[in-house]
This record gives sequence, structure tokens and C-alpha cells, in this order.
Amino acid sequence: MDDDGTHDARIDVPRLLKTRLPGPAGWNESVLRLIAARSVGVLGELFEAALAAVDPYRAVLNAARVVGGRLQLADAGYDLAAFERVLVVGGGKATARMAQALEALLGARITDGLVVVKYGHGVPLQYIEQVEAAHPVPDAAGEAGAQRMLDMVRAADDKTLVICLLSGGASALLVAPAAGLTLHDKQHATDLLLRAGAAIGELNAVRKHLSALKGGRLAQAALPAQLLTLILSDVIGDKLDVIASGPTAPDASTFLYAQEVIAKYGLADTMPPRVLAHLQQGADEAIEETAKVGDPCFAHTRNVVVGALALALQAAAARARQLGLPTRIISAELQGEAREAACFLAQTVRDTLAGMAPGEQCCLLCGGETTVTVRGKGLGGRNQELALAFALQIEGLDGVTLLSSGTDGSDGPTEAGGAWVDGHTAAEARALGIDPQRHLDDNDSCHFFRRYDAAAAGQHHFITGPTGTNVMDIQFILVNNGRAASQLS
Repeated sequence: MDDDGTHDARIDVPRLLKTRLPGPAGWNESVLRLIAARSVGVLGELFEAALAAVDPYRAVLNAARVVGGRLQLADAGYDLAAFERVLVVGGGKATARMAQALEALLGARITDGLVVVKYGHGVPLQYIEQVEAAHPVPDAAGEAGAQRMLDMVRAADDKTLVICLLSGGASALLVAPAAGLTLHDKQHATDLLLRAGAAIGELNAVRKHLSALKGGRLAQAALPAQLLTLILSDVIGDKLDVIASGPTAPDASTFLYAQEVIAKYGLADTMPPRVLAHLQQGADEAIEETAKVGDPCFAHTRNVVVGALALALQAAAARARQLGLPTRIISAELQGEAREAACFLAQTVRDTLAGMAPGEQCCLLCGGETTVTVRGKGLGGRNQELALAFALQIEGLDGVTLLSSGTDGSDGPTEAGGAWVDGHTAAEARALGIDPQRHLDDNDSCHFFRRYDAAAAGQHHFITGPTGTNVMDIQFILVNNGRAASQLS
């Protein structure tokens, strides 16, 4: 690990892969250390390959180009001479780099613009203003930025091309409370749902119905302008109405469904009264629903997904195969409780090992977005919790190493993107006086890895800093078959 806390990208992965290992019967402690070092190097390289495939700057330039005065996409084009103004808006953790690409593409043709990005994720821009704000619980900076953005869009006319840039995190960053609600109402509602373990689709359904911007309302505000939205997807299935809570897409959810989500997680007694009253007014049809299919605004709107998790996994798989590793993508839709996902991955490893000859190795790739129902008082994130639970599930298995990380380099309210573990993590931690099960029970995975790394002089915390992109989470597993049959039961 470098002095700045990031992983050293200079690990000689090809050399480590070619290092000859003794047969499994000769796997002593020094050999296991070599396997661990090799695995961490490979996992880091696969992570870099995955990120490169979904780099927001590259994704925008791959999807759009200017040819003969036209902004050209795969299935559509816009004659730039037909517009007096080009307005760029949007938000998300990867949107700053998307805006950079658009500036490179359009330059001074951009007449105005504003994007809202997460604190620390800004980049130099010339024509588009940036506002930095909080994620995942929104703050006043995000509210002010979103309101200014809405005002810009509402002023657009039929001679304006509005280009909206969306990426993961925009649901929290573009916070515009509906009439009668406050920022605190939305903050409290978001925090309650996050702590209850609500899935992203459920969380966003509630957010849409508390917003003046989400659920297609930004598209409504843009009329009569032409609206083009470029999207870096951070949701399973790349659903337009879920990504960023669908500000420019038709919304299938309803006020009634938002109420059902709150009831499902038993939050009716703790939700802010104004939130409950607002949702009830909507269910009673006293407040207009979110924009639905057939709304006139969507005749002027085009949504284009420029990058997604599947591309990242495919790139990681290609790199693994270049390194000579048999590779399988398990799923791009891992979801549910993080610790339950860890059980699934551990069983997949055991099933894979059962079909491998001694000395064989392989790479298993997975991705998606899990959740954590917070019952303890600790600090962590879904990737760190998954990694810790996985370490307990595979305890004693030699040659199995997992990296679980957010592609944005951020995992919950912590400095880490995730963590890597192997079959010896849990036992080694206990030997150092650190109880992995207690930390897991308290949802305290971050403090577990901090303490473990400090005591073992290790680097199990995976800290990259902001990566500039966001296509959910990845789980990469390297498997070297040197286990006795008794370890697989």
C-alpha cells in the first residue's frame, strides 16, 4: 500500500502468476503467503480493468460524437445549428467526468450548465458549473444545486437542447423536496429506509414521490426543449425509471406503492409526519402523480445508457483470461442482504472446488448491489460487511481470496471502497484478539478491518479514493485448489 493509503498498482502480476508453486501437499505458510500476494495483485488488476471499461469520460465519447455539426448517437442525431442554447445539467458520483467528456465534445457550444457531484468527486470544468454535495443522505448544498438546476431547465425553450448527465448517487445528490416538504423530511426518510435495508428500487420509489424533480418531473420541467439524457447505470437491469430515481423517464411506481414500502419495513411510526401526510394526499389523488408513459414530455426526451456493470465484468473476465485464469461470471445481479450474498458466494466456491483437480485455479466474477439491515451500532458498508461474512463462511479454506468493492471507491460512510479476505482472515483476527463474529453482529465491519490491518500490518481494507465512476459493486474471487476433501464439507 502506498503512503497515501491506496493500493500499489505496480505489483508484478504476470511474474507472480508464473511463480512455480509446489503441489497442494506442500502448501506451507510461506506458499500460502505467496498465493495471497499473488491473489491480491490479480484482484487489483482485474478491478482496474473493470473500471477502465466503464470510465465515464470514455463512455460518453464512445456513445456520442460531433459529425458535420450534428451531435450523433447510435440511433439519433441533433443538428446543433437548430439550437440557440445547449444546456448541460445532471448529477451523480460519476457525472463530473461525464461533464468533462461533454466539454471536450461540444466546447463553447455549451451555453450554460450545472451538475451536482459528491464531495471530493469534482474535476476541472470550463463551461459547466459544479456543486459538491452529500451522499447518501442529502444536504443543503444538494438542495440548492438541484433547485438552481430546475430553474435553468424550466427556462429552456424550443430552441434549447438540454443534455442531462446521470450516474449513481444522483437520487441523493439531486434533492428537490416536493411542495410542503423540507430537506430534513427527506434526509430523515432516506436515513430510515437505508438503515432498514430497503432495496434501491424501493428507496427510489419513495424518493420520487417526495420530489419535485424525480419520477420524470425533470422531463416535464424541460418542455418544450429537446432533452437528451446520457446515463451511467448503477442499478440492476439498467432500469431507466430506477437509475437516479428516473428524473427523465416514465415512472411506473405510485404514491400507494411508496406507502407500501414504508409499511413493509415498519417505518410508519418513525417517518416524519409531513412525509406520511404528503404520500396520503398523493394516494388520495390530491397531488399529481409522477410522470407516466404517454406524458407529452417524453416525445421530446431520449435516454441513452452509455455504461453499465455488465461491461465492467466482461472487461475483468477478459483480463483474467489474458492472465491465463479460467474465468466465469456468476451474476451481474447480486442483491439481497450482504451477509446472505456472502453465504451464496461461499457455497458457489465450494461447489466450484468440488469440480476442480488438485492444483487447478480459476476466477469467479460477480456484481450487483446488496443491502445491509442495520441492527448494530457499528460502522461499515455493504462491501465490507459482505467480505467479513464471507471470511467467516470460508474459514479454513486455503487458496480462496475475495475482493468486494464499490466501483466508485466508496462503501457506506467510510474511507474504504471495500475489503479483501481469504480463508485465514477470521482465524488470524481472533489470534490478534479481534472477534470477527462480534463485529459482524454489530454491523461494524469497518472497525474490524481497521483493527485487523493495524494489528497485522496488513492491507485488507481496499482503499482507492474516488474512482470517478459508479456501476454498483463487484465481487472477484480467486480459487486455487489445494484443499483436502474434508475442507469442502
